[in-house]
Amino acid sequence: MLIEAKALKYWLDNFYGYGSWHARFWFVGYEEPGGDVPEEVAEKLNYFYNLQESNMDTLCDIRQLYNHVEFRLDGPRAERFTNLNDQRFGSHATLHGGWKNLIAFVHGYQNQKLPDLLTYQKNSFALPSPPKEALIPLFPLPAHNHAWYYAWLELPQFPFLKSRALYEDYIYSKRINRILKNIIVYKPEVVLMYGMDNINLLKKSVQEFFPSARFKMVKAIKREIPQHHRADLNGTALLITTQIPALRHNRVEKGFDWYEFGKLLKGR
Repeated sequence: MLIEAKALKYWLDNFYGYGSWHARFWFVGYEEPGGDVPEEVAEKLNYFYNLQESNMDTLCDIRQLYNHVEFRLDGPRAERFTNLNDQRFGSHATLHGGWKNLIAFVHGYQNQKLPDLLTYQKNSFALPSPPKEALIPLFPLPAHNHAWYYAWLELPQFPFLKSRALYEDYIYSKRINRILKNIIVYKPEVVLMYGMDNINLLKKSVQEFFPSARFKMVKAIKREIPQHHRADLNGTALLITTQIPALRHNRVEKGFDWYEFGKLLKGR
């Protein structure tokens, strides 16, 4: 299956993530993982292109999109899952290593007891309605930080795809401006930007959009709270951190307690 120019352009221009802009909690990741299997990317792009929502202010329903993306990993799990929806939201779903900590963050912030994480992921996480969490990639194309597969596309009308740096330079201003504008419009309670490696650029963009914004750097507490930068934007707590909510290399000593992170944020 080929990645088609019209579907790719539509995704780049209109895809901002999953859930709802009306959600209280926006989780802004650097990008969605993937990109190494062109068929998987094409299935996502084609579904979104064919959807053609009349109101493109909406975010995508992750369960519906995942229903249209084939599960391609080999091994024992291949027999259990037909598509990505089966993998994350079906009767035999597996817990996502990052989402479980975002769920914990939300419950810590609300001072609520942790639910069964897998049950919450399957039935509640990032639903369009009722809106609670939104998953918003800063950069729209699925990609891995160690490789850039889009350079091989034979699409001369997209010269910026020849390198990750060109792509990010091309995409960044429009994306961050839309996200910041929507903070004003929708007034989320918390916006957590995680896994960011462009902290200074992000802070500059925020302060250009919100001239009165002042960032405070909060130091890490080992295995509890990740180092992060915080600004309060007219009722929205914006947090920016380089840390991701999953264990790096599955090493506990490199992780943090995202439930306690949420509790700390609410207590300030």
